[in-house]
Amino acid sequence: MAFPSFGSLEEVLTKYGITYERQPFVVSHDGPPFSDGYLNELTYTLQSVPFQRSGGFVREALIYPTLRDISKTYRDHLTLLSHEPVAADADLRGELDYVVTQRSPLGPLVPGKPLLLVGEAKRSDLDAGWGQAVAGMVAVRKLDGDSERVFHGISTTGRVWAFGRLCGQTFTEDPRPFGVDDTAQLAGALHFVFSACRDQILAAPPAGG
Repeated sequence: MAFPSFGSLEEVLTKYGITYERQPFVVSHDGPPFSDGYLNELTYTLQSVPFQRSGGFVREALIYPTLRDISKTYRDHLTLLSHEPVAADADLRGELDYVVTQRSPLGPLVPGKPLLLVGEAKRSDLDAGWGQAVAGMVAVRKLDGDSERVFHGISTTGRVWAFGRLCGQTFTEDPRPFGVDDTAQLAGALHFVFSACRDQILAAPPAGG
């Protein structure tokens, strides 16, 4: 279960003393567009698949295929994981819907440091999705022990995608909606956060350095 202690973003911000800001920060990144295979499947899904029937169906039919298609560009540096358990303390424990980590030198079966957390906005409630995603950010930061690391987050209904980031004790949400109705815009936004995660890895000093 995804962080059952938190039902909204406000609860997480209040409990952990995190300042909230709303301002645009996502800049469209000139990465590869979505593949033709993904776009064909998306068209079929939107027209013929009753994905609204359950959260599991939304994740399988919309969220994971979208993240997977973009993540292929970053396979040398990042790993996309699904339904990862995390336990930082009694409150910050649960299952992360999706997490993008630094690729481990030991291969994809061994998770590296988390950099991007994705929360499903159940019942189309983006605020509830943010509650889960930001709680996840706080949890993995506590486990990581690096207060300077920037954690990116996404709250998504599958059709609408919202972007945010946690820097220190400030959470910034980009107020603009991105969605599958404009796949070029959505791809640019996803490439922005994936490339930011990759660049953070490349900028870090080597282990032991």
